[in-house]
Amino acid sequence: MSADPYSARVREYFANPAHAGDLGDAAAADIDDQGVRLRLTARHEDGRIVALRFRAWGCPHLIAACEAACAGYEGREADELLDFRAVEIMRNLSVPVEKTTRILVLEDAVRSLGRSICDSSVP
Repeated sequence: MSADPYSARVREYFANPAHAGDLGDAAAADIDDQGVRLRLTARHEDGRIVALRFRAWGCPHLIAACEAACAGYEGREADELLDFRAVEIMRNLSVPVEKTTRILVLEDAVRSLGRSICDSSVP
């Protein structure tokens, strides 16, 4: 009998991806790497993320991590996206080490989105 590869939090986020989707006319980051396709979109006002959405083609761990990232960063300052670390979300969701490269794709996308927003805010 093998252990369940998905933690309760991964199962919860995967089953209820409230932030799945796309925001039209919003800042975006697209990455296709390591067998993963990921799109993040964000609306922002006065340096704050007011809405954050994702589209992900990957494993349940990646989809859950995308949902957790969107839920965690919505409402926060956009420059905080630049500090996103895959290791923290992996720990919080109990993602196995063999999925590291997939979650690093999310890290790249989140930071890229943060740079895009911060660069567009510079006068």
